[in-house]
Amino acid sequence: MSNRLSTEERLGRQSPQRLIRYFVMFMAVLYCGLGVFMWVAPATMLPLQPTVRHILGVVFIFYGIIRFVRAYRQMFSK
Repeated sequence: MSNRLSTEERLGRQSPQRLIRYFVMFMAVLYCGLGVFMWVAPATMLPLQPTVRHILGVVFIFYGIIRFVRAYRQMFSK
């Protein structure tokens, strides 16, 4: 099979897959930001016990890191 360019590549358009990858990266950063917010938010802002807030914050941060690493590997593996 020859190395033919796709229609999007010939016309200079961005493929929807590329936009989805950037959206996934953005969501990963958003999850990390939500985790940091839950960790440092004052108790009056979130009606949760401090230990629950800290645990949820750590879970969101780790989940965001995992999503970011997976998206980065998928995006730049070529």
